[in-house]
Amino acid sequence: MGIAGILFAVLFLVLFLGVPIAISLGIAAVVTMLVTSNPQYLASVPTRMFTQLDSFTLMAVPFFILAGNIMAVGGISDRLIGFIELLLRRLPGRLACISVVASAFFGAISGSNPATVAAIGGITSPKMLEKGYPRDVTAAIAASSGTLGVVIPPSIGMVTYAVTAGVSVTAMFMGGWIPGIMLAVGLCVMNMFKCRKFDTPDRTPYPAKEYVVRFKDAFLALLMPVIILGGIYTGVFTPTESAAVACVYALVVSVFVFREVDAKKLYDIFAESCVSSAIVMFIISMSAPFSWFMTTENIPTILSTTIMAAFSSKYVILLMMNLLLLFLGCFLETQSIILLVTPILLPIAVALGVDPIVLGLIIIVNTSIGMITPPMAVNIFVASSITKASIGAISKRVMPYLILEFAILLFYMYVQVVFDISFAP
Repeated sequence: MGIAGILFAVLFLVLFLGVPIAISLGIAAVVTMLVTSNPQYLASVPTRMFTQLDSFTLMAVPFFILAGNIMAVGGISDRLIGFIELLLRRLPGRLACISVVASAFFGAISGSNPATVAAIGGITSPKMLEKGYPRDVTAAIAASSGTLGVVIPPSIGMVTYAVTAGVSVTAMFMGGWIPGIMLAVGLCVMNMFKCRKFDTPDRTPYPAKEYVVRFKDAFLALLMPVIILGGIYTGVFTPTESAAVACVYALVVSVFVFREVDAKKLYDIFAESCVSSAIVMFIISMSAPFSWFMTTENIPTILSTTIMAAFSSKYVILLMMNLLLLFLGCFLETQSIILLVTPILLPIAVALGVDPIVLGLIIIVNTSIGMITPPMAVNIFVASSITKASIGAISKRVMPYLILEFAILLFYMYVQVVFDISFAP
């Protein structure tokens, strides 16, 4: 059966039994070490788990989680939507398009899909329902728009991939704009056609003063991604430092300027952020023995060589990679997929001439699409709680958006490969 066969057989067995992914990764590694007569490796498991988290770059994860939670309840999303609503009022299906554009902006300051769905969908969904949008359509729009939260930099998933693959976080953030903008434009165009019967353009002539007032209200919210990303790209501070800056900025704006966060809300925000951060960091920690054991036993090289030998066309291999990622997205969340597949897919991508940054973006987009792919469709769950639409109804309505996003992803990937146009910075 081989070491690789035992490792993955144990992994999928415990996953099938309902064991959480973090525990499953640890069990698979430890059991395989014992079965294959490598018990001496066991002594290094605690050390590997600790050293995996002993990373300055990974400190960005809890900071971005905290910043996103502060912004979700601090009035920042309200003011963003108010300004964007005025700018896009003449588009058919304008409220659906507003949801997409606002999600892209919020994603640029939160880095989380569920947070984006909750913050933006919680505001736009009631307006769409008042306008006559069906509940399941409204929820599908909120869920699909929320996929931009991880794709638009900064992104928690991008930080995780950069650490795992040993690439630059800044390069990941810079490269993420291309697929992010492509997805946002694609979703807007689809909504303009699908939702025009629910939402006609608003041709009310607003005075210039209204634009000025709404811009002033949204200015501090619009300034946040400029400070965060501008500081990273100009080298003023690192991605990790930018996450800390985002927390301080969001805290000052929400508490002292907008005054929408009091002591009780602040306690809840910190408590929720601690729990979310602990979950993510625990997954990353438990993946360390699994990844290290695979590398020690040369499993990624063996798997990549086998796959390369099985398929003669690199286009077919890339398609199979994407289908695998899409399949995993049905059952696992973003961090787990990144940690599981990066050591396997990275050697294959390098052999095919795909830039590691581009591979990372392909993985990120796939895992983001997985957020609207049942059964583990976190975005759909959040949208359902907001709109009170059933999971089944939302899943049907979200399918066109899922197909569109996957088609855009394939276009992004094949343009890079076929025409040798690298979108990586």
